[in-house]
Amino acid sequence: MDTTNAMQAAIRGRWAVAAMFFINGFILGSWAPQIPEFAARLTITEFTLGLLILCFGLGAVVAMVAAGHLIARYGSQRVLRLFAGAAIFGLLIVALAPNVPLAAGALFLFGGSIGAMDVSMNSNAVVVERKLARAVMSSSHGFWSLGGFVGGGTGGILIQNYGHLSHAFMVTLIALVGIGLAFRYVVPDDQPMAQEHKTFSLPRDPMIYVIGFMALLCMNSEGAVLDWAALYLRQELGTDIATAGFAFAFFSGAMAIMRFAGDGIRNRYGAVATFRVSAVISAAGMLVAGLAPWPWVSIAAFAFCGLGIANMVPILFSAAGNHPGLTSGAGMSVVTTMGYSGILVAPSLIGFVGGKVGFSPVYVAVALLLMLVFLMSGLTRSADLNHDTVQDPVPI
Repeated sequence: MDTTNAMQAAIRGRWAVAAMFFINGFILGSWAPQIPEFAARLTITEFTLGLLILCFGLGAVVAMVAAGHLIARYGSQRVLRLFAGAAIFGLLIVALAPNVPLAAGALFLFGGSIGAMDVSMNSNAVVVERKLARAVMSSSHGFWSLGGFVGGGTGGILIQNYGHLSHAFMVTLIALVGIGLAFRYVVPDDQPMAQEHKTFSLPRDPMIYVIGFMALLCMNSEGAVLDWAALYLRQELGTDIATAGFAFAFFSGAMAIMRFAGDGIRNRYGAVATFRVSAVISAAGMLVAGLAPWPWVSIAAFAFCGLGIANMVPILFSAAGNHPGLTSGAGMSVVTTMGYSGILVAPSLIGFVGGKVGFSPVYVAVALLLMLVFLMSGLTRSADLNHDTVQDPVPI
């Protein structure tokens, strides 16, 4: 009976962590269509907006490091609950910020809560996998993308019809309900994790840093769409706010679909082949998005790019965790840190460049960087080392 109860608790925990992924993606996706209104409300240039987005990224990176230490000491359940509760109000405090200095502080806190929640929910997903003895990570990230699709897709429409502040209140209320429902079912860790982190040293194998660089470029592509696609469609392709929000929404929706299917595709064709095809698809989509003469062509191209980007980062994370000569923790720590800097910090540079030359050439440049990643596809071969031991995800 105890075993049955434990399994039922683990199943509930699986859906609780899926809800956390969804809400995290929903909040972040809801921020994307707020960006043009945010810039116009504060009457700032792309350069200043880039600096403010950098505040978001810095807050996330700082909080991610802190969350790692807190998880080691207190476990993922308690840390996830703490930062999920804080993330509920992140978008609202940004929407309420009346000037640039307060907006910078609000974005730092917003980024911190989202980043720390991200680390802790990924850690808790690992706990769920251990309890269920099967993989749930890929589909969990699918729920994150689904949340981004919903947040981005509805955000522009709500902002256009009700205003940015009403939209932020709606997002806060939905996040409050979603996290409130999942809160009690988040599973606890089996044992304290602090013993696993007594010492820390950087790996000496240079290839792990190359894989980390690949993750940075892939996740930078995600950040380029999240932070700048709506502004690109609004300013350079002349669309309205509601339509501009569809860029990240369709991108996230395509990512969600492909992430739910990703395990089966990778198991059938292998990591290297899957990664190569994904890289070509993502580069082609980004290139067309940057050269598109009309908004809906660009939106469709961003969606096509999302199909490719979807499984590139999970494959890179698996390759890092199975890199020869390194423990899984050492490889993952390098690649995840470098990768998340790509989505959280690097997009600020895109803002600086976009303010000078426009975003169309920026997206063309991002496409070329994705082709550089394609040329390094062979480094993902180690992702298949544990191919025979990986089980199918929990059906959803």
